[in-house]
Amino acid sequence: MRQVLIGRRTFVAGCALAVGVFTAIPTQASTVIGKAADVRGKVSLKRAEKEEGLATGAQIMDNDFVRTAAESFADLQLEDTRILLGSETELLIDSFIAGQGGTMELGMGQMVFDRPEGLAKIDLALRTTFGMIGVRGTKFFAGPNRGVFAVFVEHGQVSVDGGGVERLVGAGEGVEIARPGDAPTEPVVWKEARIVEAYASVGLRR
Repeated sequence: MRQVLIGRRTFVAGCALAVGVFTAIPTQASTVIGKAADVRGKVSLKRAEKEEGLATGAQIMDNDFVRTAAESFADLQLEDTRILLGSETELLIDSFIAGQGGTMELGMGQMVFDRPEGLAKIDLALRTTFGMIGVRGTKFFAGPNRGVFAVFVEHGQVSVDGGGVERLVGAGEGVEIARPGDAPTEPVVWKEARIVEAYASVGLRR
């Protein structure tokens, strides 16, 4: 498998733009890239400066900003890719092309990215406050867990870049980042209890 290496300079530039992107979604026409397969609780979508409630079955487009409230969850289906958002989570879909990839930004909260094994690999960059995650078609969790920001990979491989250090995380492994700017820990195998706990935070049963 070709390793995806995301540079530190790219991450720093992405973080510098994050606030502006979140508050000023472009107004140009966007492409429909998927739908909200399931919405539980209060979930909102911001598009072209307009924010409204997101309902099950609603279209998802490039540049959409999705926010979940407390005790709320969203299951987004982007072609063959599934993205599950936990409560009090913010996700900007900067750009996404089915079968190719794109860029997204996790502003807060937790998510699971799920692309079934056996499908063509895609190149995706996920920006976070804690670092950059480079993906090539896989299933992984990212977000707060046990007092730290954690990334766990169920299958496939991701690169986690933070604090000038990059870790390659393989199937069954996870890393932690204690604070923004810190380097990710060495990958370790996660026990089943922690995996179940992480998935439960996005409303997903193991």
